[in-house]
Amino acid sequence: MRRIGPPVDQLSDEALLAGLGSGDRELTAAFVRRFQSKVYGTALAVLRDPEAAADVAQQAFERAWTHGHAFDPRRGTVGTWMATVTRNLAIDAARVRQPTPVDLEALLGVLGAGPSHPDDDVLAAQAAGELRAALRQLPPDQARAVVLAGLAGLPASEVAEREGIPLGTAKTRIRTALVRLRRALVETEAPDA
Repeated sequence: MRRIGPPVDQLSDEALLAGLGSGDRELTAAFVRRFQSKVYGTALAVLRDPEAAADVAQQAFERAWTHGHAFDPRRGTVGTWMATVTRNLAIDAARVRQPTPVDLEALLGVLGAGPSHPDDDVLAAQAAGELRAALRQLPPDQARAVVLAGLAGLPASEVAEREGIPLGTAKTRIRTALVRLRRALVETEAPDA
């Protein structure tokens, strides 16, 4: 069906939004072309992950399609409305993607691996047991931080990212946990008087 009126690329943002809501394929394609860079860029700025930003951009266009009738031109432009919709969806997506802290018991289970010589196995099992006991005495957040840093070899920045905490907090947790572990392990080595 041939469209009567101005070319699609000359239509106002509001007209394209109305066309999107009506299901007109040509207007829908024009709407997406007009706003795809802005929508994707907004999502990428919030999420810093191209794949997640593409998913959010698609959700933003779906939201425009289903809720385009709620757009109020007195409150701003279609571009501003789309940026706001995208930003809100991206923030929601970022919250969902928040890293979850690693289970302390799962991390402690990794300490069971050791050398293959029988004498070394006995000593390693004893040392691992003492270390596990000392780790269990720590607050869980400190124990996770020190195991991630010490056992998994992660830098403090990755510990912070995985735990969803500031870098300074991760460093403090690691440092405090190491001091407490050292103190606990020295006490277990000291002979009883």
